[in-house]
Amino acid sequence: MTSNAPIGVFDSGLGGLSVVRQIRQDLPNESVLYFGDSAHAPYGIREPEQIKGFCFDICDRFIDQGVKAIVVACNTATSAAVNDLRARYSIPIIGMEPALKVACDRGHGVRQHVIVAATPLTLRERKFERLVRRFNDDHEIFKQPCPDLVGIVESGRLADHDLVMTTLHGYFDRYDLADIDSVVLGCTHFVFYRDYFRELLPDGTAIIDGNAGTVNHLEVILESLGALAEESHTGTVEISNSDHEPRIMALSHSLLGE
Repeated sequence: MTSNAPIGVFDSGLGGLSVVRQIRQDLPNESVLYFGDSAHAPYGIREPEQIKGFCFDICDRFIDQGVKAIVVACNTATSAAVNDLRARYSIPIIGMEPALKVACDRGHGVRQHVIVAATPLTLRERKFERLVRRFNDDHEIFKQPCPDLVGIVESGRLADHDLVMTTLHGYFDRYDLADIDSVVLGCTHFVFYRDYFRELLPDGTAIIDGNAGTVNHLEVILESLGALAEESHTGTVEISNSDHEPRIMALSHSLLGE
């Protein structure tokens, strides 16, 4: 394996393409193999053991393709499987979790009111509960499942403004948003809704996702191993999906910004 070997990135569907966009921006010399498991989306309503099986199949495929690292670009899959994946494979496995620490640290010691928007499974897994316990004595954390947001992206209806805003209001009108300091986008699909969240939320409410932090962590790990791509290497992205409908591939390239 050379330093110019690709990085494997996968998600339950198309949301992880938001992480690939971040990699292209921050690590332009790196090549990426992306696999979206849209045939089994959404992971957030499935049982953890089933999700683990999907993850093993995808990562076995990546290993056969000679990747140098794997990014689990899915908070749900990270919650369900990342420890098992790290035990199974010898290459770096980079997981994701809702960027709750970033949201709480914004207050510089002042109590923060934070909504974490994520899939139902992410919010009920022990991994997330352990994360919340680190902060909920000093901050007020609201857990808001938003399962329909995944389906809107996967069905290609992200541009339907009325549908999206009606869906968001259905989840968030229960809060006094003027009192909310930040909303954490705890699912990579939700990053595609950033402009809609900005429309929904007061100007003073921050919108936080974990993509930049994840890619920074990936860079640190690769650099420590001497595995960053050469500066002369031109990074590429190759997209695959378990759903072979042509619309899925067209939608994937659209979300990637191609």
